[in-house]
Amino acid sequence: MEPVVGIDLGTTNSEIAFIINEHAEILKDNDNGIVPSCVGIDRDGKIIVGTEARNQASIAPERTILSIKREMGTDKSFTMGDSSYKPQEISAFILKALKSRAEKVLGMPVSKAVITVPAYFTDAQRHATREAGEIAGLNVVRIINEPTAAALAYESERSETQRILIFDLGGGTFDVSIVKIEQGIVEVLASTGDNHLGGDDFDMKIVEVLAEHCEQELKISVKDSPVIMARLKRAAENAKIMISSQPYAVIEEDHIGKKMWKDVHLSYELSRIDFEEMIEDDLSRTMESVNKALKDANILPSAIDKIILVGGSTRIPKISNMLEKKFGSLPHSEIDPDLCVALGAAIQAGREMGLDSSSILLDITPYTFGTSAVGDLDGMPVMDKFIPMIRRNTKLPTSKTDAFYTMFDNQEAVEIDVFQGEAPIAPDNIRIGNYKFKLTKAPAGSVILLNFDLDVNGILKIEATEKKTGRKINAVIENAFSGFSDEELSKSQKRINDMWGDDEHPEEDAGTGLAAAKPGTSQDNTARMPQDIEDIIKQAESMLQKASDEDKDEIINLIEDMKDAITENKLDTARELKKELEDILFYIE
Repeated sequence: MEPVVGIDLGTTNSEIAFIINEHAEILKDNDNGIVPSCVGIDRDGKIIVGTEARNQASIAPERTILSIKREMGTDKSFTMGDSSYKPQEISAFILKALKSRAEKVLGMPVSKAVITVPAYFTDAQRHATREAGEIAGLNVVRIINEPTAAALAYESERSETQRILIFDLGGGTFDVSIVKIEQGIVEVLASTGDNHLGGDDFDMKIVEVLAEHCEQELKISVKDSPVIMARLKRAAENAKIMISSQPYAVIEEDHIGKKMWKDVHLSYELSRIDFEEMIEDDLSRTMESVNKALKDANILPSAIDKIILVGGSTRIPKISNMLEKKFGSLPHSEIDPDLCVALGAAIQAGREMGLDSSSILLDITPYTFGTSAVGDLDGMPVMDKFIPMIRRNTKLPTSKTDAFYTMFDNQEAVEIDVFQGEAPIAPDNIRIGNYKFKLTKAPAGSVILLNFDLDVNGILKIEATEKKTGRKINAVIENAFSGFSDEELSKSQKRINDMWGDDEHPEEDAGTGLAAAKPGTSQDNTARMPQDIEDIIKQAESMLQKASDEDKDEIINLIEDMKDAITENKLDTARELKKELEDILFYIE
């Protein structure tokens, strides 16, 4: 049986777990199993990950990257040493370190994983997480939400019905979810949160106070020094941890600066009361999310059977106090808040291996997905009304089809915009895809069927069909977010492997879903394909130059979908896509 590991890829820390003797266990390597989510380059130009990188951060911030999870799904680049990296590549180093740890502990190759993400991660962020896994040599068989994983860790073996509120406050993100567990079915009733609220923000509040103290009391400027600011950040994090169990924390940093040619040392006492006042607005925002989740789930606080704390920042005493006041019972933290998500991921990984087929996981989408069309809003005509297709809190997987109509006789094309959000005017939401569908000549009012399909990983696919002729356009919305093409993914995988010092050959590893090109050779993306699929792809690629822009997009999308289907051993799906591709090529000819 091929192993599948569970990974919590966190903002501050990451962990990897596996089912051993029917129990989920954190994989340790002479440590507590917690790997700081830090990546750096040491003085010798070697990649370092985890504690070693974290220790380097305060003395060499220019060679160290922390909290990259907050940037997942963006197209930003980050400099580390003499090179720049995408967020997926930095995350891939963390995942490779976890993969190596698992292979060392388990004594076998590991190429499949379940990876958790915050419930409020967007499609862009989820796809970037999947790309990071591919670059690291992992086939990401499932992406699940962190609160859902935490519920699995606590309740996987209970038979009675439970309604659980998971309060997940980590280093960079906040989620609150309400989960119902009944007869082995884990059903998410509601989920909401904030992708930019967490312990990092609390740390920076302390850093601001320390920097102001240095400037006003010690008369030294620190904000222009990356090294000093990195030291203050580390000191702030340690102080935050200390005042979770003590009323005061003394922050001391020697040689923080110079004044009149003399060394200046920092000594500052921070009280728990002062710290809680600093973050009061942030904590109030978390409780607003709790109220919103209760409303979305349509239940009262008294209906909650258990509150589970997840994430290191939940150790702040005021959080437990607020929740106890709201629900009348103490939250649970018997399982280490830093570990329970990874343990839950391992439980789901075990199910992917067939170890517990009787249990079912029903997750939801935290966002509404839709398109834009001409319509009425509050009795007034608007050109860009948001038309929801898949509503927030819909159970996954899900599919929805609706009919739309052309506006003009002989309309040549229709533009399909895909949005994510809740605003009634489409452009006020996040546009996540834009596709043009070339039409055959027909009178105004001709029907176009639009289908949205959202899978269990939160990846959205759309299909538009001209009802009269049956012509279709297919698109995988994840491609709209991707910072990498297939070729760039392969190059990135090879680059990361070379820097990591891997001797393995990704092109021989069927578990990665990628085939990295060897130096000096061309990339063969059609390897291991049936001959008829390979032939149609070559024919389509040869006709790209004479295809219109619209047809070119359709062809490229179909080719990518066919390759994905072959990689996933879905031959029937590949051949269905082949027929669609043949129709387009016939039309072009």
